[in-house]
Amino acid sequence: MAQALRPNTAGSLFATDGKPHPLQDTLLAVTLVLGLTAFTTSFFHSLHLLSSWTGLLGILTGAYGQWISETTRERFGLILGLGAAGVGFFLGMAHGGLFGGVIS
Repeated sequence: MAQALRPNTAGSLFATDGKPHPLQDTLLAVTLVLGLTAFTTSFFHSLHLLSSWTGLLGILTGAYGQWISETTRERFGLILGLGAAGVGFFLGMAHGGLFGGVIS
């Protein structure tokens, strides 16, 4: 009866313990969207304000999500979002920074 020992992971995509985690799932989605936005806009020099600010917000959101995450699947998605947000943030900073020369 080996199948009786397997955990049931059919409940949610991110909650492997079978319990709902609405806050963690929301933070995961926000981190992924901010990270993808920061990463995509960092390839355009003129969008450095958008990439640096979304990258910074993605890093902060992802860090808080990592702190309160409860499952490995949540942490995996948060790491992907954090990586994209970090790359977008640093490239945005290299292209002009958070304030774009307004504050010297």
